[in-house]
Amino acid sequence: MRPALALRPASRGGSVDLSRGLFVLATLVLAAMVILPLGWLIVTSLSGPQGPTLDNYRTLFTDATMVRPFLITLGSSAVVAFACVLVAVPMGWCVARTDMPLRRQVRILVMASLVTPPFLGAIAWELLAAPNTGFLNQLARAVFHLDRAVHPFNVYSVAGLTFVNFLYTFPYAFIFVANALERIPADLEDASAILGARPAQTAWRVTLPLILPAILAGALIAFLQSMTVFGSAAVLTLPAGFHTMTTRIWSLFQFPPKPALAAAASMPMLLLTLGLLRAQQYVLGRKGYALVGGKGTRRAIVRLGAWKWAALAFCGVVLLNAIVLPYGALLDAAFVKVPPALPTLANLTLAHLHFVFFELDATQVALWNTMILALGAATVGTALALVVAYLVVRRAVRGWQLLSFLATAPLAIPSIVLGVGLFLAYTRPPLLLFGTLWIMLIAFVTIEFPAAYQQLASVVSSIHPELEEAGQLLGATRLRVLREITSPLMRSGVVAAWCFVFIGAIREISAAILLFTAPTRTIAVVIYDLNESGDTGSIAVLGLLLMVVTFAVLMVANRVPVVATAAEELRG
Repeated sequence: MRPALALRPASRGGSVDLSRGLFVLATLVLAAMVILPLGWLIVTSLSGPQGPTLDNYRTLFTDATMVRPFLITLGSSAVVAFACVLVAVPMGWCVARTDMPLRRQVRILVMASLVTPPFLGAIAWELLAAPNTGFLNQLARAVFHLDRAVHPFNVYSVAGLTFVNFLYTFPYAFIFVANALERIPADLEDASAILGARPAQTAWRVTLPLILPAILAGALIAFLQSMTVFGSAAVLTLPAGFHTMTTRIWSLFQFPPKPALAAAASMPMLLLTLGLLRAQQYVLGRKGYALVGGKGTRRAIVRLGAWKWAALAFCGVVLLNAIVLPYGALLDAAFVKVPPALPTLANLTLAHLHFVFFELDATQVALWNTMILALGAATVGTALALVVAYLVVRRAVRGWQLLSFLATAPLAIPSIVLGVGLFLAYTRPPLLLFGTLWIMLIAFVTIEFPAAYQQLASVVSSIHPELEEAGQLLGATRLRVLREITSPLMRSGVVAAWCFVFIGAIREISAAILLFTAPTRTIAVVIYDLNESGDTGSIAVLGLLLMVVTFAVLMVANRVPVVATAAEELRG
């Protein structure tokens, strides 16, 4: 690759800058993705049988069946965000900065937790901690000679839902923190040490302020992911007889449907997200750093001594609950006759595999649809997020504030409600897309776009504008500067964003459950349908198949030569 600044002077009169047209096009696409469904939601929330009304909002704040789910959602999501910070910061530091053993393996297992769909993790924890039949309850009763009516673990509770959401949300915060620690120029911490600061002082006064944006971004993503999740909530709360906000909204679309009240219920989430984003900007202020050159000096690895085993044990406990136990339960369910049960020669079977691969007609079509949608959403979403992040961070066009709002607004809208908005927007002229994969692709890109945008905006912010200004002074157009200077510096961030969107699309079920038709079913939809019938063995087979395919795609992506830097980052 040519050096980033090896641009030669060029005549400005002979070059055509196509960047403005590209940026305008990206703005229009993003506006169409967000404004159309959001507009229909707002209009619907203000609609009543007799015309415009505020009755839906009155019901929202006075009906106990609406208020209680909202409070449960807020409380559970706040605990999830706090727990994610408590766990992700020390884990990220141990992996990125210390000599803890098995650092690469820990990072890979964290990625496995990120890839795992929350609804699949919830089903696995049903096998582990269901009050009567769960493995852990059976083990506790056998070891401590407890009565069958006693169940120390109960996943069908607010605590159980919070725990499961934490297990499959903390990887977001971990990756933000670990990547931020690896991007900090070593020169800053070296300068602090040269001036006489102790390691603890350097960590508190230099390192922590520099990774604070990543910590807050991770906490915000964790809170919003937990607040808007539908799959795990549906699996764990509906059998328990209580609702979160997303399952309550879903119930409003059952017979008799109340779409206006469901649309109104999504508005407080939108306002809450806007408030959190504004508070994040206020807290951060001018804190941060910018990269003005290449890699700094090689930073020293912190030697933990005997504490490295305690650090490894801490990481091991987290990953035991997130990966080892759930995947062990799924493997057991896939190969025993009636799960959950300990595998023995008498109850081992291949019947579930035979059913999924040779009798279940939906398997092949659903797998094909899932891969097309995930790969398409990752590629389109990352490309669009790169352009939008560059626009907003560099304030390259008028109205960038509106663009920033549009990029983050989908975070605030439950995916199931966004699915309704997309249904309303694309089942009438001029865009009749219902029943095709196109409407699913739009949904997946819209839902996962904010994660890619925030990741890339953080990376663009760390690249000093003077590098790009130097290229423009030498006669390069903005597009050429973006291609030859900015993009190489943010390569690992682009690949990380692609992986985020791919993983999110693989896991998506909330919008898909409303937008699918028989020819457009995904694996997640098929799993949810099987869960309704209680076919745990087939669910386990399909879930494990989805994970194998997902990891295969990610491994291929991380071995492409052009993204070697990002591959090393993800592999640790």
